[in-house]
Amino acid sequence: MTSSEIRKRFLDFFAKRGHAILPSAPLVPKNDPSVLFNTAGMQPLVPFLMGEKHPLGNRLASCQKCVRTVDIEEVGNHKNLSFFEMLGNWSLGSYFKEESIGWSYEFLTSKEEGLGLDPKRLYVTVFEGDEDAPRDMEAVEIWKKFIPENRIYFLPKKNNWWSPGDNGPCGPDTEMFYDVTEKGLGDLTHEEYVVADDKGEVVEIWNNVFMEYEKKDGKVIGKLQQKNVDTGSGLERVTMLMQGKRNVYESDVFAPAMEFIELNTKGIPDERSARIIADHTRSATMLIADGVVPSNKDQGYVLRRFIRRAVVQAKNIGFSYELLGVLQSGFMAKYEDVYPELKENVDAQKEIFNKEVEKFIKTLEAGLKEFEKGTDPFILATTYGFPIEVTEEIAKEKGITIDRADFDQKMKAHQEASRAGAEQKFKGGLANTSEQTTRLHTAHHLLLKALQEVVSPDIHQKGSNITEERLRIDFNFDRKLTEEEKSAVENKVNEWIRQDLKVVKREMPREDAEKLGAEMEFGVKYPEVVSVYFIEDVNGNTVSKEFCGGPHVERIGTLGTFKIQKEEASSAGVRRIKAILS
Repeated sequence: MTSSEIRKRFLDFFAKRGHAILPSAPLVPKNDPSVLFNTAGMQPLVPFLMGEKHPLGNRLASCQKCVRTVDIEEVGNHKNLSFFEMLGNWSLGSYFKEESIGWSYEFLTSKEEGLGLDPKRLYVTVFEGDEDAPRDMEAVEIWKKFIPENRIYFLPKKNNWWSPGDNGPCGPDTEMFYDVTEKGLGDLTHEEYVVADDKGEVVEIWNNVFMEYEKKDGKVIGKLQQKNVDTGSGLERVTMLMQGKRNVYESDVFAPAMEFIELNTKGIPDERSARIIADHTRSATMLIADGVVPSNKDQGYVLRRFIRRAVVQAKNIGFSYELLGVLQSGFMAKYEDVYPELKENVDAQKEIFNKEVEKFIKTLEAGLKEFEKGTDPFILATTYGFPIEVTEEIAKEKGITIDRADFDQKMKAHQEASRAGAEQKFKGGLANTSEQTTRLHTAHHLLLKALQEVVSPDIHQKGSNITEERLRIDFNFDRKLTEEEKSAVENKVNEWIRQDLKVVKREMPREDAEKLGAEMEFGVKYPEVVSVYFIEDVNGNTVSKEFCGGPHVERIGTLGTFKIQKEEASSAGVRRIKAILS
């Protein structure tokens, strides 16, 4: 069974059981300062898990694009990936443990509608209980209908409890593992199961989270207003299992790319290097399709790191730099029918990738020269893009010892500083929903429209960041604005503010909103039903109409006076404006 067939089977299975199928949200979360990327299918749904009504109902399913960087140094082993697809289904107060567990088991074992796995190779873990929640005997009783009790194991919170971080919905989970050994392990004691898990003889293939608790500032404070279910199953891992492979790179997800690398490598390729090249190129491809561009901050820094690590590994194994672009094109073709954004602005996506490769090739040579001079490994990593493991490998070849503890200490301080900045600098980011931030967010709509009217109708938003002090918008344009243009934009916005236009929210099918010409942000995947904010006069004449989910004032006469503070380059072909209200 191919990865495409598994993805389709999963979505069809839950659609048949009353779930609305959601398109994948973008990799970059909207209005969520806690993370740089969506790392799980539930992240875009947090407001609805907390009680807000979803326009498509209370049963949902999706295949969500995810990026995790916490394990980036582990990429190259048999299972860790930086980009992956998460199959998931959710109940927003509709059903709970009985249906969730039953459907999970049915999909895993059904030959007609599911994966047709052998139920005799399934093992299950459940939450053992602690001061926050009791032992999950309810889940055990349900599981006993499907598998023997001696293959159900109680594990602590570190294994069988899930939450998105220190704040938000959380709860105990039950996880399903599959025996991947040749002969089969049979019944296992608790201790034997733990050993089998550590040895990779059983592989996790499904996780059902029963979200009925809320966490605040790292502590469970009580129960949610509704009982939710959040399930997840990694598509790449399931594909590996279904195709009888022992690592994800042998499955159809990566096999074509791995074969291409091997065919175009001088001599015998290093398996780990080839895996890093394939993984990082795929991750970079997906980030660029969602509107991320290489930079030294936040999501752009992660993208840059993916590309640069791929370049370094290509050099290590003699894989031509130019062929990295061929790999990108291959991944775009592989996923374009699943994620249509890969078919938009194709040439621009390829140019972003190839330019970063070309730029780093020059930097790489300079970095190698710096290494020969004895430059600090921390400087090599943060300034020249040298991953520490590459520096260590080069040092080992030359008999040089690297002080890893010193590097780790400096990098930890660097990351903490970057993380603090990231909490206030994220795509689509509102620092909070205070009155002043709300006013600036509303002015942001007016600024975008004024830029289109005064400067160019082809201008569109590429990112934003709004705090209580100022608004910031990134937009596509290839030159500096003139003083006359900036003045005209300011005047246009202030003219609208003086008219005290009203702000009206209307929910409508996405197709209708698109036909109306409502402004959309590049790279964002919108649901079937969207919120569109109209800024209009008493006669209904529209000044601005824009897809949006943030807070707005009711009338813009309350905004005050709009003033542009600064206009500058953000990246190639992208300008940035910072503005205030007084």
